[in-house]
Amino acid sequence: MHPILSVDGLTKTFPLRGLSRLGGLPFLRAPRATPGAGAPARLLAVDDVSFAIARGETLGLVGESGSGKSTLGRCIAGLTAPDGGNIYFRDFNLPVLPARGPAAREARRALQMVFQDPAGSLNPRLRVRDIVGDPLKVHRIARGRAERHERVAELLRRVGLDAPFLDRYPHELSGGQKQRVGIARALATDPGLIVLDEPTSALDVSVRSKVIALLERLQEASGLAYLFISHDLSTVKYLSHRVAVLYLGQLVELAPAAELFNKPLHPYTQALLSAVPIPEPGLRRERIRLRGETGTPLTGRVGCPLADRCPFAMDRCRSETPVLRPAAPGHTVACHLHA
Repeated sequence: MHPILSVDGLTKTFPLRGLSRLGGLPFLRAPRATPGAGAPARLLAVDDVSFAIARGETLGLVGESGSGKSTLGRCIAGLTAPDGGNIYFRDFNLPVLPARGPAAREARRALQMVFQDPAGSLNPRLRVRDIVGDPLKVHRIARGRAERHERVAELLRRVGLDAPFLDRYPHELSGGQKQRVGIARALATDPGLIVLDEPTSALDVSVRSKVIALLERLQEASGLAYLFISHDLSTVKYLSHRVAVLYLGQLVELAPAAELFNKPLHPYTQALLSAVPIPEPGLRRERIRLRGETGTPLTGRVGCPLADRCPFAMDRCRSETPVLRPAAPGHTVACHLHA
């Protein structure tokens, strides 16, 4: 099946200037290897990442805080410019697409994003009808105010909100209702792909399950593809067809969801999944704890980014960066143990 999104060698760095003011960040300690002479080190947020998403598929993206998940999502959504690599979406290569013109307008229309903080992503001065209706106006999807308001009402019905919500402001909504408005806004342009950046992390458990069920129904009804970024591994397992694991900006494992959760191959994935509780009273999973601090995501590093913490690290792990290799059908891993 031809993918709707294909990411090839995506890289994103940030200057280190000013980051030390954040205070006490373990990844600002000296790197194992420094860049070439005269080249200042930069924070390596996304490191040569490649993957694809098929139409109607959900790809879960997991990893610790600081692993580069949100930066990767923002690069795909066009909110952050990558340093290198290609992002092929439908017939467009997004990083080289002109900022204006019909191609850019079509790409922006067909690729939308739902943000982690439902309150912060909605304009507090606008009513719901205008928040959801603005994309229709910008992309000239609805003609005239009456047609636009009719389509907004239909979008709200699709996400479980009825007519009285049209004239409410964000501060009059609960967290779950705000996120539903954010989803309705993303659906307004009839996209093919939605980047979901922690869409349920700010919600309580009962509301979270309703939003997940809503995303499922919308995907089944319209064939949407999702990039689902989350810390909630149980939700990722439930909602995703495949799962990608990031560690310090590097893609270390990619596999079908059931296979990755049943048979993780990378030591980092094994440690990550060992923290997921078993939903059975009295049963506990053996926790795998990685020693030491998180590594240094700086440009110029060599070897496996997990080498300083991995209990299976060899000399080769510190001198040679592993690349993604097939370990089973549809299952790739970047680890010298499976080379």
